Amino acid sequence: MQNSDRNTLQLRLFPDGIPKLWCPTITHFAAARVPDARLIEEHLRHIAPYAKGILVPGSTGEGWQMSDDDIGHLLDIVLPLAHELDIRVLIGVLKTDVDQMLATLDTLQPQSQHPAVAGFTVCPPKGANLSQAEISNGLRQVLKRGQPTALYQLPQVTGNEMLPATVALLAEEFSNFFLFKDTSGVDHVALSGLDLSGVFLVRGSEQAGYAQWPRAAGGPYDGFLLSTANAFAPELHRLLQLLEVGELARARQISSELQRLVEGAFAIVQNVSDGNAFANANKLLAHVRKIGAASCDQPPPMLYSGVRLPVELVARVQALLATSNLPLALPAN
Repeated sequence: MQNSDRNTLQLRLFPDGIPKLWCPTITHFAAARVPDARLIEEHLRHIAPYAKGILVPGSTGEGWQMSDDDIGHLLDIVLPLAHELDIRVLIGVLKTDVDQMLATLDTLQPQSQHPAVAGFTVCPPKGANLSQAEISNGLRQVLKRGQPTALYQLPQVTGNEMLPATVALLAEEFSNFFLFKDTSGVDHVALSGLDLSGVFLVRGSEQAGYAQWPRAAGGPYDGFLLSTANAFAPELHRLLQLLEVGELARARQISSELQRLVEGAFAIVQNVSDGNAFANANKLLAHVRKIGAASCDQPPPMLYSGVRLPVELVARVQALLATSNLPLALPAN
């Protein structure tokens, strides 16, 4: 019955099918904690033809730093645009314990009724010493609310990992658990072979390439939810298209080039003390791909704190992208 109920929910939320490419969007700022509505609109219009699902805010959107008021303000900007652009939105509830998660769910409940919203995304409560029972019991409190929910495996932040059996039990118990994102890079859940009763699986890790992971290539995932879709949405969309028609060699070429560029960009930001690597690398990549050769002449991307990334990092990312056969700057939509 849970599988049937989950299929019904997925069809209601996504009449045309769940998007195979999702983007945890970067957040553009005009000042510390103040979203830049103009830049956010430009960015969404850029990725809209390729990524029909977004997570707002995810780690890449600096969601771990945001207050509920910050998230609400950001959603007020994003949701009308997403609706116009036919993009589905998962609201990121990135909190460190269950009480905080539940409080944020209550605060954002009115915005969750917006027609662009597909549900909420939550991580396990934070703590390296939490047992699987403690993790699952915490998530049960969220899932019992009944809202459509995606679970987000992010051990880099939470310090723990939902084991495959834990995810399978939650999938069996809750039909409103409809999507699972794994950013661990070890893919234990997807590779386990356990029956997840129709939960849609998206890979969020940038490790080990891209082309081998979708089901169309014989992999275990239904799609991607990737930070680098902020800068490389056209290429990731094309890669998925090629896999669907059996063009594995061409898809692997794109995958190899993207992996080289992504690894290079993350290496460039590894010593930045402010923000986080997901946000910093993707803000730089998106900045250069938007502006092109003149990217160093424009103000560098701003972080949640109000600090701008150093212009020398913009120059290094521009030089990295110039080594590729991909267009340095993408045409505006």
